[in-house]
Amino acid sequence: MRLKQPRGFTLIELLVVIAIIAVLIALLLPAVQAAREAARRSQCTNNLKQIGLAFHNYESTHSAFPPSVMYPSPVDNWGWGPSGHLSLLPFIEQVSLWNAYNVGPVQCNGSGCGQYNMNTTVFNTQVGSWLCPSDAPMRMVSMSSYVGNMGGPYHFTGYSGTFVPATGVTGAALPSGTPASVVKLASIVDGTSNTALFSEVVTGHSNAATVTAGSSNPNGWKRVMFQTTSAANSPTMASAQAMIANCASLPPTTAGLSTSRGDWFYGYPSYVSYGMYNHLSGPNTRSCTNAGWNTYSVDQFGTAPPSSMHSGGVNMTMADGSVRFMKDSVNQQAWWAVGTRNGGEVVSSDAL
Repeated sequence: MRLKQPRGFTLIELLVVIAIIAVLIALLLPAVQAAREAARRSQCTNNLKQIGLAFHNYESTHSAFPPSVMYPSPVDNWGWGPSGHLSLLPFIEQVSLWNAYNVGPVQCNGSGCGQYNMNTTVFNTQVGSWLCPSDAPMRMVSMSSYVGNMGGPYHFTGYSGTFVPATGVTGAALPSGTPASVVKLASIVDGTSNTALFSEVVTGHSNAATVTAGSSNPNGWKRVMFQTTSAANSPTMASAQAMIANCASLPPTTAGLSTSRGDWFYGYPSYVSYGMYNHLSGPNTRSCTNAGWNTYSVDQFGTAPPSSMHSGGVNMTMADGSVRFMKDSVNQQAWWAVGTRNGGEVVSSDAL
């Protein structure tokens, strides 16, 4: 008796199987990517939770929150100082890194800061808990995806946030009558659960000249700032609205300016905020410098919003240590209100 030979797949059957597999992959891949992003966002939330705990441990030790810039000590006549992120190192299990820091005068000029050279070990060490897993830094220096709240619309509320320079800084760079001060829990009269402490920022781009305002690439426009034609340093609501509108209306071909956002280790308290953000424009909007201040990396007279690679908003630590997800669609008045520690605003929970 002759046995029947087994039949193989025909070409059509093989193509049908491949097509089915391709459809299954197309259906499953977004779910896998969504699951991975959910895990990354969860880790980012945990990082911000740890920063909130570090702030409160620091406050328990020093009876105040750490300043955004350790100014004026140590400092030279240029006004540069080490970032307040440095003060948090002992409270995020980085005591050895803190002990490696060499205290000394900051030697800064147009070419950079000598203090960086004095502390290459510290400032070139990437602190893992200061990076959001959803972000991918574009520059080969130690970065932080987390920045502190300097305040509401800066040009008429000044340093009204929770992460501000320790002493009053005078001069043309500050609005009249708005000196900075050490922030204590008692000074957060709006309530710690209604006041922002820290949020996310997409770290700066290494080659901003190639980025335009209309770029849909997540590694593009969020990593730079743009030059507006609006001079929003008059203390009026209309001035703030004009800055926001001008920034949003930039042509798609507008080239981005370089930014050092995410450089955690130094700052210039008068007007450059490397480790801070403000509450002028909402989350994930363009970062725009004020007209005439384009030589600096982050201009708090302009818009310096928090940003993230998460879909729909940013994670934010409140002054009580809790973490919320702030939607891109947050109400503007509520957004301004959570930026100030003592503005007297009433924030409705459904507005956030």
